[in-house]
Amino acid sequence: MSPAAPPGADAGVLRIGNASGFYGDRFDAVREMLTGGPLDVLTGDYLAELTMLILGRERLKDPARGYARTFLRQLEETLALAVARGVRIVTNAGGLNPAGLADAVRELAHKVGVPVRVAHVEGDDLLARGSSLDRSASEALVGGWGDGVLTANAYLGGGGIAACLRAGAEVVVTGRVTDAALVSGAAAAHFGWHAQDLDRLAGAVVAGHVLECGTQATGGNYSFFGAHDLLRPGFPLAEIAADGSSVITKHPGTGGAVTAGTVTAQLLYETQGARYAGPDVTARLDTVRLVDEGQDRVRIEGVRGEAPPPTLKTGLTRLGGWRNEVTFVLTGLDVAAKAQLVRDQMDAALDAHDRRPAEVRWTLARTDHADADVQEEASALLRMVVRDPDQDAVGRVVSGAAIELALASYPGFHVTAPPGKGEPYGVFEAVAVNAADVPHTAVLPDGTRVAVPPAERTRECERLADPPLPEPLDATLPTRRAPLGLVVGARSGDKGGAANVGVWARTEEAWRWLAHELTVDRFRQLLPETAELPVDRHLLPRLRALNFVVGGLLGEGVASRARFDPQAKAVGEWLRARHMEIPEVLL
Repeated sequence: MSPAAPPGADAGVLRIGNASGFYGDRFDAVREMLTGGPLDVLTGDYLAELTMLILGRERLKDPARGYARTFLRQLEETLALAVARGVRIVTNAGGLNPAGLADAVRELAHKVGVPVRVAHVEGDDLLARGSSLDRSASEALVGGWGDGVLTANAYLGGGGIAACLRAGAEVVVTGRVTDAALVSGAAAAHFGWHAQDLDRLAGAVVAGHVLECGTQATGGNYSFFGAHDLLRPGFPLAEIAADGSSVITKHPGTGGAVTAGTVTAQLLYETQGARYAGPDVTARLDTVRLVDEGQDRVRIEGVRGEAPPPTLKTGLTRLGGWRNEVTFVLTGLDVAAKAQLVRDQMDAALDAHDRRPAEVRWTLARTDHADADVQEEASALLRMVVRDPDQDAVGRVVSGAAIELALASYPGFHVTAPPGKGEPYGVFEAVAVNAADVPHTAVLPDGTRVAVPPAERTRECERLADPPLPEPLDATLPTRRAPLGLVVGARSGDKGGAANVGVWARTEEAWRWLAHELTVDRFRQLLPETAELPVDRHLLPRLRALNFVVGGLLGEGVASRARFDPQAKAVGEWLRARHMEIPEVLL
């Protein structure tokens, strides 16, 4: 697949780097990765649930849009460099219009005078014009979507990417593939893997999952961030071997760090049980072994793979309605009474109108401190969020009522920002679609269209039984009440309306304590917002980790902004800040 290895590269491995973890990530990362050291393939992940909604709204305004335009600006500065160094580029920046972005890349290549072979992958967009599935067929496929569906995209695997690279593509643009497919597709093309090479594919999928969020694998968003230089962490890369094992590392001289801890944190991010199901393979996270190979080098080995499920995850986004919010600042004494007064006044004002918002939520954040030296530290925040299908019900009705209280409410009345007219919010929903019904297609550099067949062998990915618990610590050891985060790390994120919270211990003794003490009941006690929600706990002993999945914590997904931390990014850090009785030997 690949041209001669770049200077300094090991011919026995495929070096795949990442230069984007989301739409809006560090602009200079593409150049940094291309100039920082040897590389064979450079990937870029630009898509997330919220991004699909954003791109869907752009496509409503202009059907020629729908892709991540930032990628084009990055490529304009670096295409010549990538071609000169023999680095192939694989990106999902195509979003809802991979063919459009592929054409734009060709135009850019002509403009900058750098001939380049461009291919793209399509078929994921079940609403796209020209798709072999018309709207009525698509609706029947998923059992009917209801009104207002803006985007409907199946998560494809790496087969189309592999076909494009095998045909000599130097730039491959995709739409909604799984994040890890950017890596596993490139590895499959390079090493000649087939669909039955499940262990190898699973190893590459795990490496891709570690790379997909960029600097989260090199110390970003890391619980023990104080141990590393995080001023400007470098982006990660994987040295993938023919057997599917890999070494996670980064270019020399870049910031951040690659350690067993940073890799563990990313392995737990946005996952659920021990089975990590994808379109090409189901990777068994409970088989992953991490081996420290020295500074900024962590080997991933032993990954086992199983057949993928017969269905593909399909993400649906729709406009859910309109929302508005007002944050009242309550300063000094009598915070609870002040909050009750403004709530009563706003309720009365809304009741006086014919059209009260369908949903009104209040949250009081007691950020105030007694006898504070700084006014802001003496203040609490009362947040009011309203939602309704009708913009008028959340616009002037709400903002006017709030502002009219300026001289007629609690002492010290003010708000953090003037309330607006309201804005639309989105809803994300995941449904299962038969993989055989999705037209996964590779469009090669010469325009040839190649159908990518679904996996021949599939299996339902039922939950595995939890492995045996480790031997507990001596129950008679003296304990001290202290923050949980003194002995464990955590990383949390969103999966639709659910949140996942991965927690890992840094020592075997801490794992023996953690596995027994942090039960579902204790988790709910520590995080009362989860008390009435379904919570599943999964054990991953080889990582010394627990993974909690909390259903419904995020409402209808990040785009609906159901809570002030809409992607559950900080739930893990909230958990680490909670106090427990911890054996002193661990502290």
